Amino acid sequence: MTKKETKNETKVPAGYMPKLQALYKEKVLPALLKDMNVKSPMAVPKMTKIVINIGVKEAREDIKALETAKEDLTAIAGQAAQVRRAKKSISNFKLREGMPIGVRVTLRGAKMYEFMERFICIACPRIRDFQGFNASFDGKGNLNLGIKEHYIFPEIDVEKSPKAHGMNITFVTTAENDESGRMLMNYMGLPFRKSAK
Repeated sequence: MTKKETKNETKVPAGYMPKLQALYKEKVLPALLKDMNVKSPMAVPKMTKIVINIGVKEAREDIKALETAKEDLTAIAGQAAQVRRAKKSISNFKLREGMPIGVRVTLRGAKMYEFMERFICIACPRIRDFQGFNASFDGKGNLNLGIKEHYIFPEIDVEKSPKAHGMNITFVTTAENDESGRMLMNYMGLPFRKSAK
């Protein structure tokens, strides 16, 4: 399969808009305009992409573990995952430059909103003893979440994927600071711990 064919497979039908994207345009955008006291929609923060990473330390000894993680992430994201390789050698971790160490996928547009909706409505309620996320922003309005087990996603078949993998999900926004980024994520429906301001 060529690169061009792969891209064509990920296209969405013309005029299609995920529910969460429609929610942003109809409710979140007007609410942010009011709260931030700005007139231009361009001044309001929005999401630009979601990056999902799974580290696979077992890949050093077992390349099948990497393939399984790649298949799992592809199923979760609905888009082909990329294999990530070590940028430099680290002897303490028995790591050589170029060695496969994980998988990553970057979601934009409709697929980004679809994933976020499934994450909030389906995956989060499946987290054991879940009481909301700690707001871990990076100082530039982007949110990083650590998930202990990828089994929270119903797309994962436990029999085919016997080992639980942790994953990092980064919500990248156009927010200028953490306060506006947190405001955006709250309106989008991401569940934070009540103690987090």
